[in-house]
Amino acid sequence: MGKKGGLILPILTLLLVIPRLSGDEKPLLQFLDSTGMELRWEPYRETARLSRGYRTASFKVGEPWLLLDFSRQVPCEPISKREGVLLLPRSTEETLKAFFFDGKKGAGPRVGAIFIDAGHGGKDPGTIGRHLTGGKELVLYEKDIVLETSLMLGEMLKNHFPGKQIAFSRTDDSYLTLEERPELANRIRLAENEAIVFISIHANASLNPAAKGFEVWYLPPDYRRSLISEKEVERESKEILPILNTMLEEEFTIESVLLAKYILKGLEAEIGGVSDNRGLKDESWFVVRKAKMPSVLVEIGFVTHPGEAELLADPRHLQKIAQAIYNGVVSFVRFFEETHERGGSP
Repeated sequence: MGKKGGLILPILTLLLVIPRLSGDEKPLLQFLDSTGMELRWEPYRETARLSRGYRTASFKVGEPWLLLDFSRQVPCEPISKREGVLLLPRSTEETLKAFFFDGKKGAGPRVGAIFIDAGHGGKDPGTIGRHLTGGKELVLYEKDIVLETSLMLGEMLKNHFPGKQIAFSRTDDSYLTLEERPELANRIRLAENEAIVFISIHANASLNPAAKGFEVWYLPPDYRRSLISEKEVERESKEILPILNTMLEEEFTIESVLLAKYILKGLEAEIGGVSDNRGLKDESWFVVRKAKMPSVLVEIGFVTHPGEAELLADPRHLQKIAQAIYNGVVSFVRFFEETHERGGSP
């Protein structure tokens, strides 16, 4: 998650038959059992990532290197595979222990920043709802209601997380391009072992005036971004950048789906009685796919639905929406930080 890490999914399957070993190697599974570390294994590429807390060490079977925290390459004796079993040389085991258990790391991984993107703004009003209600015309601009919701959400998060950065793409009726929004989040400076999440808030519209409800979007699992650039790794590691990007993308997908589920659950609890739950959806929205972190896009309702438009024009309803998103974010942060503190996985 965040800079270069995430929630680990242990999916390694090894044969029960252990091959004859020399005194200088052991089954990698035995090392994992003794240290409580996690392993994500890609059998097609024969690549893997070891994780403990927020630190990672990636390797490829037969290659004489380890890539630490997706950035620093160190030489080592290759991890091999015989009779379906991954074998760890003693010297490489010592390198891994020194990296993961050096005793210099203090607190475990944490969410260091939450970035809130209020969609549209300025010359871009977003979707517009026009309705006649009570003999008066109601005109609703997406840019206004999502800004109000975002500011409410940000205030709650600041109060709850005084030690975290709560950042915004905009706090007034200003215009930003789609490129500028995620870039603002990508440039936020984080301490080691800190993560960032990206939440973009929007309102929906439809040619069908009966359409209403809330939904949360995340990137499709098969979408690939350039999360790690060549300048972020040593020259010798550039040939494996596609593999590393795939690994990190899969991490972010897991976390984005989890964040989306928590937010959707919050929305259902707060406004499910007056608005429809349209569920989780995946789509490669530009503002989300350019964010190099776990990211979701929240659609809070339809400005084109007469009844929902009246709700969205009511600050009390927007407060409930902000509360719902807040509840989801707090639940996600708690789960993420407590899971890593325990050294476990979802």
